[in-house]
Amino acid sequence: MFDRLLEPLLRDELAFSPAVALLGPRQVGKTTLALAVARQQPHVYLDLESERDRSKLAPAELYLEGHLDKLVILDEVHRAPGLFPLLRGLVDRARRNGQGAGRYLLLGSASLDVLKQSGETLAGRIAYLELAGLNVLETGTDRQDALWLRGGFPPSLQAPSDARSLQWRENFIRTYLERDIPQFGPRIAAETLRRFWTMLAHHQGGLLNVAQLARNLGVDAKTANSYIDLLCDLLLVRRLQPWHANLGKRLVKSPKVYVRDSGLLHALLGIATREQLLSHMVVGASWESHAIESLLSSAPQGVTAYFYRTSGGAEIDLLLAWPGGDLWAIEFKRSLSPKVERGFHSACEDLQPTRKWVVYPGQESYLLAADIQAVSLHGLCEVLRGTKADLERLGFLGEGKGKGN
Repeated sequence: MFDRLLEPLLRDELAFSPAVALLGPRQVGKTTLALAVARQQPHVYLDLESERDRSKLAPAELYLEGHLDKLVILDEVHRAPGLFPLLRGLVDRARRNGQGAGRYLLLGSASLDVLKQSGETLAGRIAYLELAGLNVLETGTDRQDALWLRGGFPPSLQAPSDARSLQWRENFIRTYLERDIPQFGPRIAAETLRRFWTMLAHHQGGLLNVAQLARNLGVDAKTANSYIDLLCDLLLVRRLQPWHANLGKRLVKSPKVYVRDSGLLHALLGIATREQLLSHMVVGASWESHAIESLLSSAPQGVTAYFYRTSGGAEIDLLLAWPGGDLWAIEFKRSLSPKVERGFHSACEDLQPTRKWVVYPGQESYLLAADIQAVSLHGLCEVLRGTKADLERLGFLGEGKGKGN
């Protein structure tokens, strides 16, 4: 079992909130994490995809009232959306009895219906956490290449060979298309959605052009937008939003689009080995998106991600906005001798970020310029996640550091 970075935060939320929704794609490790957190306290686990467990909830109120003294874990909670009004009453009753926190842990795949209903019925009673795939801090530096190739789903990463890993990911995609996605949205032909998902993979890291995607797929723009919305809501695709500010510049307003898991990206493109990946035209965009996902899953809550691009060529690959107002500018270079281009300097002149980083595949950290630090992906994840002692050890604590730490 991997130590997940989200575990301390999940424990904190359960100690404060009556209900916590842990969201993430299938097979990402939600159940494993939930049971690990619950191990040291009385709890009951129900898998609502199991007919046997669903039958226990008939009637649901009677069953749940018998477990008011335990943490109740409801897996695949989208299978029983009618539970939310009942949970509200039970939460309020427990609060009146002085048992306000840590009543229910809801596991789901980010269904729109689940989020809407839980938000309406459990407002002020529920916290939301997102469990992403494994990142470099959770797997260690010795598995970085495998993590990039195979992605962050534990069964894919731990497969005995690259071939078996690819087979698992292909089966995962097929299961999502044929069984899971129809549960969360209007009926969409599996082959149509696979073609659309593959188009996004070929367009990895590019600006989103819905009209072009719609023409290529033979549907209208509204339909194409609904496909993107669905994949984003299921945490399979990311729309990275552009930075907007009144700078007197002509800013790009379209988001970038990524297949979030690098392993799924490679499966959609038929990339089976590291050698095939290194010779593929998507290699740069794949490594960049893999790095972005690791950084964002390592960042503290409240940090918001953007990119910055102007019509004049100024560009920052990833812009992290901290709650205190600081901006961190991050550039990605898949080279052992990274060089910063003029566009990055121009963008930094526009935004005046607190810190400037260049993430590259090497392991050493060094200054590229007086205010630009070259750093490994693992190193910057440690900075985002780290304590004061970690930052001192890594040599990143000092003048000009962001308030986010």
